[in-house]
Amino acid sequence: MTDPTSALRGALTAPVVRHRAAIVDPVPFGELLRAIDDYDGTPEVRFALQLLALTFTRPGELRLATWKEFDLDASVWTIPATRMKMRRPHRVPLAPQAIVILEVLRTLTGQYELLFPGARSPSRPLSENTLNAALRRLGYAKDDMSSHGFRAAASSLLNECGKWNADAIEAQLAHVEANAVRKAYARAEYWAERVEMMAYWADRLDELRRGGIVLHLRA
Repeated sequence: MTDPTSALRGALTAPVVRHRAAIVDPVPFGELLRAIDDYDGTPEVRFALQLLALTFTRPGELRLATWKEFDLDASVWTIPATRMKMRRPHRVPLAPQAIVILEVLRTLTGQYELLFPGARSPSRPLSENTLNAALRRLGYAKDDMSSHGFRAAASSLLNECGKWNADAIEAQLAHVEANAVRKAYARAEYWAERVEMMAYWADRLDELRRGGIVLHLRA
């Protein structure tokens, strides 16, 4: 008996899953944060890496960010749908530590549309290669850490601490729920919990940066 699917073999290929390098253990991640703080290159690159750690957005979402997307008074960054992978607008609660960085950054690039204009032209963004090159300069090989790896680090450490709803973490990562029923219940996007979680995360980074592991109890 002839197999009718034999002619299709090889015609369909499985999607390639990219595993980006990431540091997810607390102690080495704290070492990375200290290394970034001591980065001796341009301050804009240092600020970009610090903000990636604080917000764990995709590198492209940060590199292409414009000042008009930020409401520093309300402590919110709203990324338009056109720049999101899932084509849905995404809000990022900004912890006080992120606000401080943004206020300093504004004195450097506030006259431009982009937060992180490239060195050759202010109308073009900083490249992802620049961010990854900075990590290499800090001693992290491409198999150790990538600019995209801050997302995996945040996801791992936030889930492991057991303080936050996994759906709230996924919402902050801008992962779209495929199940239509769960999506309907997630319309509130866990915003209040995400605001609290991002403040906790910023404080957690400070603890890791200092080399201490302090457990917080939620009210």
